[in-house]
Amino acid sequence: MTSLDPAAALEPRLPSPLRPADDDRFARRGLRLLLKRDDLVHPDLVGNKWRKLAPNLAAAAGRPVLTFGGAYSNHLRATAAAGRLLGFPTIGVVRGDELAGRPLNPSLERCAADGMRLLFVDRATYRAKGDPEVVARLLRDAPRGTVVVPEGGSNAAAVRGCAELGRELRGRADVVAVACGTGGTLAGLAAGLAPGQRALGVPVLKGGFLGGEVRALQTAAFGGPVGEWSLDDRFHFGGYGRTGPALEAFAEDFAARHGLAVERLYVAKMLYALVALAEEGAFAPGTTVAAVVTGRPDPDRGWRT
Repeated sequence: MTSLDPAAALEPRLPSPLRPADDDRFARRGLRLLLKRDDLVHPDLVGNKWRKLAPNLAAAAGRPVLTFGGAYSNHLRATAAAGRLLGFPTIGVVRGDELAGRPLNPSLERCAADGMRLLFVDRATYRAKGDPEVVARLLRDAPRGTVVVPEGGSNAAAVRGCAELGRELRGRADVVAVACGTGGTLAGLAAGLAPGQRALGVPVLKGGFLGGEVRALQTAAFGGPVGEWSLDDRFHFGGYGRTGPALEAFAEDFAARHGLAVERLYVAKMLYALVALAEEGAFAPGTTVAAVVTGRPDPDRGWRT
């Protein structure tokens, strides 16, 4: 049965836990590290996926949802899971028409098992997914009244949803760091923080385009820039989906230190950045740094998600 209130129907764990992490790499520089465990918000809609999807689903009000993602998209999986749990149809537009003739990978298998209809498109079409003509073509065979949610769920509604993350951290940290894909979480986080707090985004894609995206999202959500935020583009490890031995070793060490299984494609890059910045002296002694853990490793992909 579909609910008009996903927050009530899905029973998320909010606010997510904020836990200290005793780490000598921070302590010896007079810094304090906290872990904001958004990975514990919901078993199927993890972390920022919950925060970005919930307002979009509330606006959809039980109508079918069409959205976009790659072959291992967390966003597609979260949307499919929400459709199963709340009882509305979902359509996933998947990047790469070459995948249509292949067996589904475990991530897409899970989407299909949750009832999502998968629509594979070529990469040129996927790049043009914001074009109204392309969207109209994709909707041609969709159920009447289908609502379109953008890739990653990042739009004005999602940004306003992510502002609650910042509000949960008011007065708890001086700097709050989050890994960035589409920029929606950072845009909302910064808006929700109190004056004097700063949000730090660590892009996991290369290209240096996220600053403009974050500004555009804040303008759409709030009418203009809100809060203090910055980006550090040095820690993408070659781009989305790229890791390497240094990041792998770091993640294993962090897991051993703190008993936290570290997701590699987003969370590990953000944590690696914080350790590097601490060692560079980027944070003044006495600073409390909160790291937002937005996801957890996927057993279908080993350590990846």
